[in-house]
Amino acid sequence: MTRGPGKYDDLCTYVSEKVGITVSGGGVILIVLGGNKGNGFAVQADLQTTLAIPDMLENIAAQIRADVERAG
Repeated sequence: MTRGPGKYDDLCTYVSEKVGITVSGGGVILIVLGGNKGNGFAVQADLQTTLAIPDMLENIAAQIRADVERAG
């Protein structure tokens, strides 16, 4: 797991603040493909949310694969 601020951490903080994550808990995952700083990601989340992220991402990946198969 990467630690510390990354190249898109400032944007992740912006989104967290705009959606109220800093007040209510939860988290934000920002994934950037082809951005002006290159590809990257940032995560800001409480512990409970952080522990749930791998399962959430696997579920999202499965949904994307199923959508691609249906479209193909």
